[in-house]
Amino acid sequence: MKFYQFFGYSSVLSCLLWADVSQARIKLITLPVRDQVTIQLSHPGATLVQEERTVPLTQGLNQVDFSWKNTEVDPNSLIFQILASPAAADVKVLSISYPPNENALVWQVSAKQAASAKVRISYLLGGLSKTFAYHATANQAETELTLKQYVYLKNQANEAFESSQIYLGQGQNFNHSLGLNETKKLLVRSDNAVPIKKTYTADVFNFNYSDAAQKKLNIPMHYVLQNNTENHLGQTTLPYGKARIFQQDGKGGYSFVGEDWAQLTPRDEELKLFLGTARDIVVKRTIETNERQQVAGNLYQYHIVVKYEVENFKDRAVQLDVIEYADELRNEVQNNNGRAVVWTLNKATDFPNGLDTELSDFNKLVLHAPLPARQANGQAQKQVFHLALDMRHEW
Repeated sequence: MKFYQFFGYSSVLSCLLWADVSQARIKLITLPVRDQVTIQLSHPGATLVQEERTVPLTQGLNQVDFSWKNTEVDPNSLIFQILASPAAADVKVLSISYPPNENALVWQVSAKQAASAKVRISYLLGGLSKTFAYHATANQAETELTLKQYVYLKNQANEAFESSQIYLGQGQNFNHSLGLNETKKLLVRSDNAVPIKKTYTADVFNFNYSDAAQKKLNIPMHYVLQNNTENHLGQTTLPYGKARIFQQDGKGGYSFVGEDWAQLTPRDEELKLFLGTARDIVVKRTIETNERQQVAGNLYQYHIVVKYEVENFKDRAVQLDVIEYADELRNEVQNNNGRAVVWTLNKATDFPNGLDTELSDFNKLVLHAPLPARQANGQAQKQVFHLALDMRHEW
């Protein structure tokens, strides 16, 4: 359906015809073509469309008829503006009326002499949407990647838009056509040599066990990117969207690593892309010590030691990030009483460098375990680490 079938314009020379809009409305046979259309997709729940046309007006009263059918136009959002007209014509918008039982409205426009006026009609329209997606390709060493950001524009508005200016609300804008029921994929930006850090994480409360009977943990892997200018990003917030991740295979091709939903990432924040679980890092987690000591009456102190037995079968050394949550750990060894945990780190904790105070807080504990590469015979050297906590004021 062409746009001129969606919107109609008409002129009436007689004031008597305007006085009774309910009578048959006279429409122009040749409608003015669009001069410009802008589509603003800044808001996730509504799309603002602005169209500009040059409308011929006769001397006296005119009526501009705007009608829509099978489209989700919000009639309360319609705005009619005169952008330009000859000064001698003194073009003015006098009133607006809504013909009964029609998806239409009529503006009354006066002109002291016949003239052409450039007008803008703005309205909110449903059926137009955007989603974002990413294509990330890491180098073979997994030290940097190329990040391509795409936008998918979906037109289900039952209207075609030709040569429209499309504003996404951030980043690059486009001048493109959108056909009926068309979905169009456009490249927003491509950033090369983005530094990445590959992480391996032991976090039983978020990623659970791969073998609960053997107390073996799932070890999720992530690429971590910093959305800042120092890392070739940071121009805008990175929007939410599906990310497909690839890696160079060293033979001129690529291998598929996985896919994840990239979270909304403001400037200077961290974006983590999930790659799956590691099969060549084995982590066994057990509660080695769970002692309760009576302080007075029904007041107790708990001494808890969590043991990690770790084997790295990779041919290179890596770091394992270990995350525990004090409230979840208490709930694991006793009934959760719902109160905040008061804890101190016991000197029996033997992770190198101790607690990562920058990443930890009153509940979250982050520690790091360096893992050497496997031996020449393919065997992994077992590393054992302990996290020891004293939980006070328990009853």
